[in-house]
Order: sequence, then structure tokens, then C-alpha cells
Amino acid sequence: MSSIAPPSKTELAAPTGSGPARRFEINLRASGIYLAFAAIVVLFDILTHGLLLTPENVSNLIVQNSYILVLAIGMILVIIAGHIDLSAGSVVAVTGAIAAVLMVNHHMAWPLALLITLIAGAAIGAWQGYWVAYFGLPAFIVTLAGMLVFRALTMTVLGNQGIGPFPDQVRTLSTGFLGNVLGNVGLGSLGGADLFTLVIGVLAVLAGVASQWRARTAKLRYGQQVESVALFAGKMALMAFVVLGVVVQLARYKNLPWVLVLLTILVLGYSLVASRTVFGRHVYAIGGNAQAAVLSGVKVKKVTFWIFVNMGVLAAIAGVVFAGRLNQAGPTAGTNFELDAIAAAFIGGAAVTGGVGKVVGAITGGLIMGVINNGMSLLGAPSERVMLVKGLILLAAVAFDVWAKRRAGTAR
Repeated sequence: MSSIAPPSKTELAAPTGSGPARRFEINLRASGIYLAFAAIVVLFDILTHGLLLTPENVSNLIVQNSYILVLAIGMILVIIAGHIDLSAGSVVAVTGAIAAVLMVNHHMAWPLALLITLIAGAAIGAWQGYWVAYFGLPAFIVTLAGMLVFRALTMTVLGNQGIGPFPDQVRTLSTGFLGNVLGNVGLGSLGGADLFTLVIGVLAVLAGVASQWRARTAKLRYGQQVESVALFAGKMALMAFVVLGVVVQLARYKNLPWVLVLLTILVLGYSLVASRTVFGRHVYAIGGNAQAAVLSGVKVKKVTFWIFVNMGVLAAIAGVVFAGRLNQAGPTAGTNFELDAIAAAFIGGAAVTGGVGKVVGAITGGLIMGVINNGMSLLGAPSERVMLVKGLILLAAVAFDVWAKRRAGTAR
């Protein structure tokens, strides 16, 4: 049961031949999204005369896109398995409405109300997962119907009006910051910064380097291709520069946002599930070739069912975070959130045919969308121009995926 091959279509698609050009192409496919993200950040920072990377704007960028990033984590697993979820935005709305009714109208203790909201999200995911996994309906149809059904339920629950305000604890989760634990430290011309945040940033970089080094060592042990030591060191230096740059700006503003702590836990947890567990390997196997997965002993229906349950829970978390940020649950909440989450997954490297993608890639794709939104807003661009740019970038990302697959196919 646990003998499914590691989830790397890139390696499977690679020809048996090797050489510097082939290794460069593989590295470009694997790292292209991160290079594109860095280029977009630099471009908008120049265009906005440095406003994009000010401490306050970096913090706002994370807080304002947190719910999309939470949705993107669930959506990438759905897409890897070869499905789609068009109802995520409506589930965000209905779960936010449930939380509002429980916390505001019925004055229920917020931990209990939060638990019931997450269970409601899981039940919604189970409803959709049943029709997809056990009844055999296409996920596109099931979730399209869900988009309408759960939007209607939202309006029914709220009575077409907003409900708020939320308890302070929920608002703190969405827009609050960690306290000043270790005091401030001077950073020369940059001014004061929170020491605890800086320590967390340094530890995060060290953990990231150690994790990547272990992965590289494991590949060498099994005789797989790896990048040169110089290229590996360059990648780690770039990663450290980006992470520490963000952390320093957050430390200079108000410390780490609580929602970033939540996101970090989710990203680390789901990355481990996707790459280190039998369940994660089965998800990749189903998306790569469902029939082969069945013959290998994968319980495709069961795995597919739980993928949608997981998507419902994450949508409920996003619903609470979004409602807490607005301090109100409204009937139009979550509109088009599913499109942003889907775009984040595909821009982040997910394949249109399933079987390929990473949680970190989806987060990067979501941040690219957030930087574009934020950067063009700072430039005063109208909404139609923002949609035009986002649409073209999504098209380019998918076109690159298709082009890379064709090249891999013809090179065999």
C-alpha cells in the first residue's frame, strides 16, 4: 500500500540522458515560480518608489491575503488529485455566517463556536466529497452546484444583512500581532525592531537550509540528479535574503501577525502531509494516473472524499479569518475567492492534468496575486487593468506548464 512512487512528475518526465542543459531546464521548471515572484516584487517596488516594501505595507500584504492563502493550501491538494473546487468562496461565506450567528446572535463562547464552524466546514466538504468520490459526479459540476447552494444558504442564515461585531479574540486572530516578548533592538538606520521576530526569522532560515540540505543529501544517496553546490548555496542565500527581508520589515512595524503564525503552521503541516505521508503520496498518485493508482492498491474513493473534507475545513478557517478581519459576516463575503485560490495553485506550478504541485508553490502563487493587487492599487490602476494583468499571468503560467510538458515528451 505504501509503495507508491515519490511524487515527482518532473523527474519522471525527464529523459534518461543528462547534461548541463537538461539540468538547467529542470532547475528552471522547479525554481521558475520563485524567480518570477522575486522579479514581480522588484518591479512593483521600483514602480511604487519603494512603497511596496515598506514595513506597514508588507504587513498589510500578508494580512489582506491570508484567507486566499489558506484556501490555496486546500485547493492545491484538490488540483493535484485532478479535481477542482468552484464552491470555496461560497463555503467561506456560509461558514463565516455560521460563526457570526453563533458568536454574535447566540453569544456562544468563541472556542466552541469556532469548533462548530470547523465541523460545519468538514460536513460541507463531506457532502461534496460523497458526490465526487462515491457517486462519480465530476467535481466541476458538484462544486458549481455547491457554489450556488452555499451562497443561498449564506443569504438565508444572514437574512441578507451583515452580522457583527466579532469577539476580540477572533479579530485578533485576523488582524492582531504577537506581543513584545524580548523587547526591541536597534538596526542602525532602519530604526528599532522587535527582537523576538528577528530571532524567529533567523531560526526559520536555519531550519529551511537544514531541510533543503537533508533533501539534497537524500537525493545523492539514491543517485538522483541534484544542482551543483554553488547553485544550491545561491538558492539558500536568496531564500535567506527574502525571508529575513520580510521578517525585518515585520519586526520594524508591529511584530508578527497572528494570522502569519497560523499560515506558517498550516504550510509546514500540509507540506509534510503532501511529501512525507502515505496519504500525500496517494493524492499525487491519483492525480498522476487514477487507474494505475487503483491497480496499485490506492483507495481512490476514500482519498478523494477526504481531500474535499479537508478543503471544507480550510474554507471554514478562511471564513472565520475573513469575517474577523471585516469584523462582520456579510452575504457577499468570499465572492470570487475560489478563482483567486485556483489561480494561485496554477501560477504556483500545479499541472492542469493533476499529479504535480506543491503547497509552497501555491502559497507563492497566492503571494504573486497579492503583490499584483497591492502594487497596482498603490499605482492607482483601475480594477479592469488589475484583472487584465492577473488573467494574462495565469494564462502565461498554464501555457508554460503545457509547453514544458511537450518539450519533455518530445525529448524522450
